[in-house]
Amino acid sequence: MLIVATGYGRFHLLILALCGWAVSSDAIEVLSVSFLLPSATCDFGLSSTDKGNLNSVIFLGMIVGGYFWGSLADKAGRRTVLLGSLTVNGLGGLASSVAQSFWLFLLLRFISGVGVGGSIPVIFSYFTEFQPKAKRGMMISVLATFWMFGNIIAAGLAWAIIPQKLGVVTPSFTYDSWRVFIAVCTIPSLTSAAIFILMPESPKFLIETGKEDMAVAVLRKVHRINKPKEFKVFPYTFVTLSGDEDEKSKRDDVLPRNLNCCARYWIATKQMLTTTVRLFRKPMAGRTIVILVINFTLSFGYYGLWLWFPEIFSRIEKNGGSPCDVGLNTTAPNITVETNITCHLPDDWVYLSGFLTAASNLPGNLLTIFLMDKIGRKGLLASSMVVSGGCVFFILFVHNKTQNLLVACLFGAVSTVGWNSLDVLGAELFPTAVRSTAFGLQSVFGRTGAILGNQVFGLLVDVHCAVPLLLVASMLTFGGLASIKLPNTTKADIH
Repeated sequence: MLIVATGYGRFHLLILALCGWAVSSDAIEVLSVSFLLPSATCDFGLSSTDKGNLNSVIFLGMIVGGYFWGSLADKAGRRTVLLGSLTVNGLGGLASSVAQSFWLFLLLRFISGVGVGGSIPVIFSYFTEFQPKAKRGMMISVLATFWMFGNIIAAGLAWAIIPQKLGVVTPSFTYDSWRVFIAVCTIPSLTSAAIFILMPESPKFLIETGKEDMAVAVLRKVHRINKPKEFKVFPYTFVTLSGDEDEKSKRDDVLPRNLNCCARYWIATKQMLTTTVRLFRKPMAGRTIVILVINFTLSFGYYGLWLWFPEIFSRIEKNGGSPCDVGLNTTAPNITVETNITCHLPDDWVYLSGFLTAASNLPGNLLTIFLMDKIGRKGLLASSMVVSGGCVFFILFVHNKTQNLLVACLFGAVSTVGWNSLDVLGAELFPTAVRSTAFGLQSVFGRTGAILGNQVFGLLVDVHCAVPLLLVASMLTFGGLASIKLPNTTKADIH
């Protein structure tokens, strides 16, 4: 492969750092909402249903963004889409920090979600196409660990900022600590967008779209950075595709080079459905359906519980005992807002618990880095989801906040293995021409699962928390068993 001839060195570390920072920025934006729920309840007078809507709205934006940006990246290029989606993510989040009404806050979080939904699938496509086969599984696993770092950063920032008395509060305008927290959380996405201006396009995408000269220029640049003493002897001056790959490079959906930006986006948008239909034709139809089911069930289970952990910690800290024994509908009359909805300002234990739960992802990430190419993606995914379902079931039997924290940490460690395995499989199961579209479609199903998971939790948590917990456990177990039907992609060539 041509990418092997460039060597493996400083460029790949650079692209890992940049793509990792972008992945962390997406994690921060998605997970930051869970940490502000207890405080935002007091400002907006939120009910449990409102909190479910707030947790869900970013995923609704990600559905729109994931499909649109993902398909666009297969036509207009990975780098261009990353620039746009990361910018939308950052600006939407920054604007939401000043929103004074709940409906406007929801709208701006939706816009931020449109940006997040675009960057997540495209980052993995972009990164994968710079990796040689021998290192691909391990390096995608390493990239996936940056989601954990984003989670830890969000939890750490929440712990450091929200309990403090920061910002300004006036009769007509409020910009308190949790709003400062939101603004700070946009820094990673905006800085990632700025750095991507300096990065090259994926050479595999350039070759696939008939831009061989540009692909060679990118490969030379990679070779020069990796092997500065040998850059003058890069062995290739041109590239061609042969056999089936050559036929794929001549597909009729490649955008003409002489179109302006607006025309390219318009034509690319019309081509989305064509690319999507291809995913549901043989030989890809079976794997497409299975991977979509897994994305839905894992997102339903994980986000349907994970984004509620700070709220559960807050209520257990307030009421004591088990979340299901006490009943999450009891409240402490610490503060009453005009809507007569009571709220409780959490203490440091809630944010410390959130930080430790986020840090619990580390063992799972280390495990996947070393075992991804030994055990295989499918085995790790199946076992992780089934064990995660068991962890959720045991939340029903905890009796105090320390036991709840331990089970939450175990869930975080085990579920991370499943997410990392799914990230690798999602990148390897589909060819270059449809890879970003496939990621985008997976994002749609995953975000739909996340929305429904949060809505179900918000509607049922005050009835009895055993109901949503059992549903989450069942969904995770079902998805893990479904993953057995996927093909094995360990150390196989990507097309």
